[in-house]
Amino acid sequence: MSVNVNEFQQPVGETLEAWEPRPLPQRVTLFGRFCRLEPLSADHIADLLEAYGNAEDGRDWTYMFSGPFSHEDEFRRYLSDAAASRDPLHFAVIDAQGERAVGTVALMRIAPQHGVIEVGHVAFSPLLQRTPAATETHFLLMQYAFEQLGYRRYEWKCDSLNAPSRKAALRLGFRYEGLFRQAIVYKGRTRDTTWFSIIDSEWPAVRQGFVRWLDERNFDPQGQQRHGLAALRNQ
Repeated sequence: MSVNVNEFQQPVGETLEAWEPRPLPQRVTLFGRFCRLEPLSADHIADLLEAYGNAEDGRDWTYMFSGPFSHEDEFRRYLSDAAASRDPLHFAVIDAQGERAVGTVALMRIAPQHGVIEVGHVAFSPLLQRTPAATETHFLLMQYAFEQLGYRRYEWKCDSLNAPSRKAALRLGFRYEGLFRQAIVYKGRTRDTTWFSIIDSEWPAVRQGFVRWLDERNFDPQGQQRHGLAALRNQ
């Protein structure tokens, strides 16, 4: 493997001749087959209150920085603040069949000068969890970041104890990068943070897996997948 060196014969990274800072993500609508993503707004709050109301308890908020919420007004304030934010930039996930908001997700820690962006604040209600729309939500955001905005690196971070989040990252095509010990204090407790990423050179293979998985031929008449996402990505 060849290594670039500078005038002092020190090894240095590959030169990016035509690199320019990437655009900031905008409040756009992203369309898929099972769902679409809209910039989060006050118009979505009633749907989201109803959707999250289907949860039996507050366990979905254990590893989130916010929640669970004791009162509806508190939840409304959280959603209103999220809708006004630019970083994180929150989107509402709209179910294509019911035409209602069933979850939220955000692009965050946006570093256009480096071409780095993170997905986070993944708050999927029970109506969205473990559905094709949930998977398509991540595909739409990745596609926007890599293909429309031209970012080089797409990150996923989570509490190291959040096993479902770690499993989801690997299923979606992220690669494990390491553990940042005692990285964060939240909700009065310490957090070791697990890092994952996808880089632009990996995106074509990751993308192909999503396209194959989301194809209508991959679902039986009952809507169950015929082949798993990881298997289709590795074909």
